[in-house]
Amino acid sequence: MSLSVTHGILLLFIGYLIFTLDKKQENIPVPTILVFLGIGMSFIPYFSSIHVTEHMIYHIFLPPLLFVSAYRFPPNQFKKHIGIILFLATAGILLTVGILGVVIYTMSGPFLSLSLIGGLLLASILTPTDPVSVVSILKKSTGDEKIADVVEGESLINDGTSIVIFSVLLGLYTNQQDFSVSSFLSEFLLVSLGGTALGIAFGWLMSKGVHYTHNKEYQVMLSIVLAYGIFNIAEGIGVSGVLATVFAGLMLSFEYGRTIKENHFKESLDGFWSIIESSALSLLFLLIGIEAVQYLQVSILGFAFIVFVLSMIVRFIIITGTTSIFHKWRKRISWRESTIITWSGLKGSMSVFLILSFQASHADGNELLLSLSFTTVLISLILQSLGVYPLSKKLL
Repeated sequence: MSLSVTHGILLLFIGYLIFTLDKKQENIPVPTILVFLGIGMSFIPYFSSIHVTEHMIYHIFLPPLLFVSAYRFPPNQFKKHIGIILFLATAGILLTVGILGVVIYTMSGPFLSLSLIGGLLLASILTPTDPVSVVSILKKSTGDEKIADVVEGESLINDGTSIVIFSVLLGLYTNQQDFSVSSFLSEFLLVSLGGTALGIAFGWLMSKGVHYTHNKEYQVMLSIVLAYGIFNIAEGIGVSGVLATVFAGLMLSFEYGRTIKENHFKESLDGFWSIIESSALSLLFLLIGIEAVQYLQVSILGFAFIVFVLSMIVRFIIITGTTSIFHKWRKRISWRESTIITWSGLKGSMSVFLILSFQASHADGNELLLSLSFTTVLISLILQSLGVYPLSKKLL
């Protein structure tokens, strides 16, 4: 059974209760509580009948979450940290998938006997970061928005990169296509640059359209059209909907300080999208918990934890190596800050979407790989979100 209106209302009410009861939001992030609740609710027949699809996550929940994060992202901070953000979200992800995939393949022998492509495919599922539940905690606990900006900026862009890498590796895994460096790079550039250009263009157009509609309700309506419209247009023409939505939001944020003079517009936009963000997070993380139970297997819990630890080690190596190579970044980011950035890159909605996409088309014979992926994501989501506050307090 898909998500019904009654299911949705009940889940939203539960989310409302959790957000209301959690006032400090320091030690235990709300999404973690929601995931645990979702796991418990999965044993209730009424909720266990809910079927979460990749379409639900990708086309319903992802566009508003991407848009609200992007348009709130300070443009001056994006420009300040653009080098390390773009490197980690592109070359950093490619390096992470390559290294982590080979390590998983090497160590999987006694457990799963994964092929090399299987190890790389699992690594591609685990590389996109989703720090939505920890960014506010980072800002509160460190008092320095630099780390939160790098973590959030990286996550906004690396989702688009991850989908391209995953799609290529999935084609290789299922023997549906051959790999060539030139075809991969051409597809990557087309999808990424096409989505970026489309987002910038439509974000600019919306910033101009705001001037022609002085009614704040209609301006908010226009933002809904932009968030969902640009995502679906981009996907329809074969470029990255994720990057299109992100750069549309970033462009709108940039235009705030330049040409948009209607102060009530930002106030209305913040009020509306704050409600949408809380609602989407409530539904999304409860659904992740409900869906996760059918994938969990006690027999692979130990290896899933090993994979989680490996992913943390590889990410730390990539981040510290990156900041050491580039002199400018070495001055800004110490090993302590690199540790926090590493730990804050938890897995979430994009990883779940990739798992469900794999499950929808190639579930037969791949149950163990699906279970390992989902279990590792769940471990990451719980442990990393719980550990951000005490770790940042200790190191910074």
